[in-house]
Amino acid sequence: MGEAAIALGSNVGDAVDNLDRAIAAIAATPDIRVDAVSPFYRTAPWGVTDQDWFVNACVAVDTVLSPRGLLQRCLEIETEMGRIRDRRWGPRLIDLDLLYFGDLVIDEPDLKVPHLRLFERAFVLVPLADIRPDRTIQGRRIADALAEIDRSDIVPVGTAAMALAEAGE
Repeated sequence: MGEAAIALGSNVGDAVDNLDRAIAAIAATPDIRVDAVSPFYRTAPWGVTDQDWFVNACVAVDTVLSPRGLLQRCLEIETEMGRIRDRRWGPRLIDLDLLYFGDLVIDEPDLKVPHLRLFERAFVLVPLADIRPDRTIQGRRIADALAEIDRSDIVPVGTAAMALAEAGE
């Protein structure tokens, strides 16, 4: 099996529920085993900043799928959940990004592994460091990369159960 990590994000509708549903869909895929799920974080938008804050998380998986097969499954889940791609870095119901796949380096027009902006984004590195702090990607340890960037706009949300408890439901 191959080890990989997927970043999840949402800022449309019930973002926590959207992440929960996406994680459940990943876990329900026969050729994927979810190994770890990070806490959820509320994060400022990146790129296009005139939109609602996001909820972000990461999952580590083991899979017999190829990197392209895993990417395809992520895109299928986005489509099944109703994602519409109409504005780069704009609001989205769900976003699933393949962060790494083992130690592979892939540079194809529609598949870049590891993710090109992995080390620039606190909203990815914070949850990834929760589940894989010692993972090394292209010679950089995740925990070390996280220590080098500003993470002041990352607020823990927890899991859906924690969010409901905080809301008094």
